[in-house]
Amino acid sequence: MDERLEEDDKTALEELSLAPPHRKAHSYSHQLRTNTGTHKHRHHQIRKHSLDENQIMINHVTSKNKVYNDGDVNSSDEDEFFPYSTGSGNSGGGGVGSVSERHVDYIGLSQRIEGIALRDGGACDEGQRLPQQPLPEFVGSGGDVGVFKAPNRAAVHPSRPTCLELRPHPLRETQVGKFLRTIACTETQLWAGQESGIRVWYYSDAYKPGIGTGGRARRGDEDAAPFYESANTSPAICLMVDHGSKLVWSGHKDGKIRSWKMEQNFSDETAFKEGLSWQAHRGPVLSMVISSYGDIWSGSEGGVIKFWPWKAIEKSLSLTLEERHMAALLVERSFIDLRSQVTVNGVCNISSSDVKCLLSDYVRAKVWAAGSLSFSLWDARTRELLKVFNIEGQIENRADLSSTQDQSVEDEMNVKFVSKSKKEKSQGFLQRSRNAIMGAADAVRRVATKGAGAFADENKKTEAIVLTADGMIWTGCSNGLLIQWDGNGNRLQDFTHHPCGVLCFCTHGGRIWAGYVSGMVQLLDLEGNLIASWVAHNGPVIKLVTGNGHVYSLATHGGIRGWNISSPAQIDNILRPELAAREELYTRLENVRILVGTWNVGQGRASHDALMSWLGSAVSDVGIVVVGLQEVEMGAGFLAMSAAKETVGLEGSSIGQWWQDHIGKALDEGSTFERVGSRQLAGLLIAIWVRKTLRTHVGDLDVAAVACGLGRAIGNKGGVGLRLRVFDRIICFANCHFAAHLEAVNRRNADFDHIFRTMTFTRSSNLLNNAAGMLRILFLSCCIVFSTYLFWLLYSFGLPWIASVAAGVSSAAQMLRGPNAATVNPDEGKGKPDLAEADMFIFCGDFNYRLFGISYDEARDFVSQRSFDWLREKDQLRAEMKAGRVFQGMHEALIRFPPTYKFERGKPGLGGYDSGEKKRIPAWCDRILYRDSRVASGQECSLECPVVASILLYDARMDVTESDHKPVRCKLNVDIAHVNRSIRRQEFGKILESNEAIRSSLEAQRFVPETAVSTNQIVLQNQDTFNLKITNKSGVDMVFFHIICEGQSSIKEDEVQSDFRPRASYGFPLWLEVTPGAGMIKPDQVVEISIHHEEFHTLEEFVDGIPQSWWSEDTRDKEVILLINVRGSCSTDTKMHRVHVRHCFSGNSVHPDKKSNASSRHGPSSNQKIAPKHVEIHSN
Repeated sequence: MDERLEEDDKTALEELSLAPPHRKAHSYSHQLRTNTGTHKHRHHQIRKHSLDENQIMINHVTSKNKVYNDGDVNSSDEDEFFPYSTGSGNSGGGGVGSVSERHVDYIGLSQRIEGIALRDGGACDEGQRLPQQPLPEFVGSGGDVGVFKAPNRAAVHPSRPTCLELRPHPLRETQVGKFLRTIACTETQLWAGQESGIRVWYYSDAYKPGIGTGGRARRGDEDAAPFYESANTSPAICLMVDHGSKLVWSGHKDGKIRSWKMEQNFSDETAFKEGLSWQAHRGPVLSMVISSYGDIWSGSEGGVIKFWPWKAIEKSLSLTLEERHMAALLVERSFIDLRSQVTVNGVCNISSSDVKCLLSDYVRAKVWAAGSLSFSLWDARTRELLKVFNIEGQIENRADLSSTQDQSVEDEMNVKFVSKSKKEKSQGFLQRSRNAIMGAADAVRRVATKGAGAFADENKKTEAIVLTADGMIWTGCSNGLLIQWDGNGNRLQDFTHHPCGVLCFCTHGGRIWAGYVSGMVQLLDLEGNLIASWVAHNGPVIKLVTGNGHVYSLATHGGIRGWNISSPAQIDNILRPELAAREELYTRLENVRILVGTWNVGQGRASHDALMSWLGSAVSDVGIVVVGLQEVEMGAGFLAMSAAKETVGLEGSSIGQWWQDHIGKALDEGSTFERVGSRQLAGLLIAIWVRKTLRTHVGDLDVAAVACGLGRAIGNKGGVGLRLRVFDRIICFANCHFAAHLEAVNRRNADFDHIFRTMTFTRSSNLLNNAAGMLRILFLSCCIVFSTYLFWLLYSFGLPWIASVAAGVSSAAQMLRGPNAATVNPDEGKGKPDLAEADMFIFCGDFNYRLFGISYDEARDFVSQRSFDWLREKDQLRAEMKAGRVFQGMHEALIRFPPTYKFERGKPGLGGYDSGEKKRIPAWCDRILYRDSRVASGQECSLECPVVASILLYDARMDVTESDHKPVRCKLNVDIAHVNRSIRRQEFGKILESNEAIRSSLEAQRFVPETAVSTNQIVLQNQDTFNLKITNKSGVDMVFFHIICEGQSSIKEDEVQSDFRPRASYGFPLWLEVTPGAGMIKPDQVVEISIHHEEFHTLEEFVDGIPQSWWSEDTRDKEVILLINVRGSCSTDTKMHRVHVRHCFSGNSVHPDKKSNASSRHGPSSNQKIAPKHVEIHSN
């Protein structure tokens, strides 16, 4: 006992003896044979303290080394024996190490030594050794190259533009019911639609600090710039800015359209409220747009498109608050259902798919409606359907065949289940059974895929649409395809610059911004050429908008970033070093302790005392607990069912739940710890608990699983993983079970490599929440029945059980995936694995590496004398790590506990090693290793090296006897450096204000090329046309123009003019056609704009889309003010030309039935389908 106490009190170097221990004579009577066949006479050697003395570093370098090596460099905001944060300067992955001498000051340790109670393993209970010091560590070779190298970090990302972080990435758990879904920009504000209403940021507050923890902001918004929130509403899906009415319109999940005043007195104490609102659709409002004539168009599910005339909306807006109900009723009854207008005898010419996007083509006064695989093109003035075409550009005129398609599915199922022909009956039983089962499986798969909305062209569905400054239309597809169209719906060309799906577009001047599901943002010119690209967020970019000289990007997790409109540009090169120089002002250091436990439970269950000995006794100062279990449940039937469940995204078992519940009791779950999540793959289970006081800073849990069993399909071997964000740093945990048997070293190495490279983390999906999930669950039952039956069938014919299981599972998986199924990791090989991108990852599990070149008796003898330094040289894992063949660059503490395998159940102490017929040689099968952010051994925790870890405790609980393995635990002390985003945003604003070079650059962005218009006064008679000329006087820069209507005034008989009143979004009156309404002018060129008066007749009133009175017309003279807004390619300012257009009524009114004749005499009618006028360019 005294000897063990002395060993525990000494340092690593003092602990290890300089000579081999005295052993019995017969133990040295023969030579020990190694793998290479060489022989050593151990009793003739004088041993040093370790057989790996060439890998021990004694000298320590404490200077901080900033590393910018080859490979991707990520900013801090996303993104052998070895000491804790010290070393000789050699690469951490180079197979060198040292003994730690660094003492760490730990907070929260108030316990005192009252005594030491050693167990058989020689490990002390937690709290009995104080102060704790980092243990010496062995580091595997090969960690300084390739995917095994720790990702480089920096205070400011060196390879992407600097950005304004308006709302930092919030933890996913904090956003339940509050996720942002869309954003929109006004001249002074940024609006966001969220699941509980609307919020607003003022640009003037963008650089102000956040409220901070404990402020009025809810969790997740502590570091966001100050904002205001509305009263709770149904989830907002889309937003639309109406500058003409000074309103923001929002479409909601409950089918309502709501208006919000831009200019109102927002208050921190009181939520602002909606203005006019009405029930627009039965289903959700998926898309909205204001046409060139100021009318509101909205789209919903089932292909429904509704038109809301501005006149009714304007009248409703003029009513008082007391008349709000009447106002809503007035608008609700004014709609026109465009889908019903193009339905004749039950046949509809437009698709019944959801209207995901609406686009106003203000160049030609048209409206585009986009479904997943088809488009409809409408005249914005007459609301006439002009064209229906598919994603290939082919014109469609078809009936809605949804009912027919459902019937065809039913017919296919009936065909599959008809009685077999005599020829089929003549086949063998096995062949007939296979045919019947595969036929049924194919029918079920067809129903499941079609019922879930999966089509052959699923990867080509349209996700986004935008109008560019040159009048072209661009659409983005879910497979990354970018398609360019002309204004008539003719497909021109397509591009693919990124393999992931396009989710959003925005455009400014001569640039197109595209946001992808991968988090990437790309800049393209108007020809489709790639200008620049970078990863803007670590999640999908779902919305891009322009405002206040920035392009704002919204990620699916709710983070909002603002990018300078000219980026990438010189301003970024100025900002980057300036912001990096202030690193110390916004850097924050945190410390957390993590307890990781691994145990092969051998299908057994543990007592509460065993769990307390393993975990409960070590958590007094721990913030995060991660537990990995192996062989929770085994057996052919369970493995087959588990694999079948995996194919449809289901996992877990009742026994796995039992383990989680009982471990939770040992950890005082509910009072002290909170269970965050888990993942189970067959017999593998990993679960995580977080201390409640730390829970605010931990979240974004993702899970993963990789099977390594037979055919890489069975989960008896493999790995399960968890990924979470801790103080804004990514930490991953993997629980693995590798191939067994002494000789299977290469298979174990291959298992690790396969898991490391293919483990892909995703969110756990609740399939019960959607129809597709219900179909998959129904399909699962078919898979289980099928795989179980096939297993029994093959087993009854004499096949080994594991081959039978594999056949059943692979068949079930193939049934689900179908011919067009995507691979598990479609981008494999194109980028770094998920684990490689983490700031830190920890591997635990039953790795099954054994002791080689040693007999059972010799191993027992070494163990009994605690000569672990002699045993370590026979450890397969250590040898493979030293050679750089597995766990490259990963750290493991010096093993000071007996081998944890194999024991007889119920036998305590070291006498419990396997003494049966096989007499398996004891081995350290159960291990825990980690890799942190250190690229070089001397690095200290900083934004360049954000996660630095050391091991405080590494032992096995030898008193636990419920399994043939002993549970192992490892406590890590982890230092984390992260950014105070609120402070950094403040510093960002200070740099913009104080740096003269930046101020000059921003001033230069305000430049607008000089232009001129041919006149500022136009008078039109009925059906007259006037050609207005706009001249670009710049000989270098292109000019982009957009024409809007500032307002309309009616002139009475006494020549008294009424006030100018704008329509929604400064739309044109129905009697005026302006073509083109927008475009670009090359240097020293002229563009002609057609200003045309067109006869029109209004309906006095609509009730549920039905006219209530006969035609009427306004015979008063009218005048409008056209605003020609002009800007440069990247201008943040605009210049305006005002042109007054007056229509003088001739007194000779045209009756509606003579309209076509009058139109043909004076000009083209909007009722005539003609090609839009092209811009004519003339030399100046």
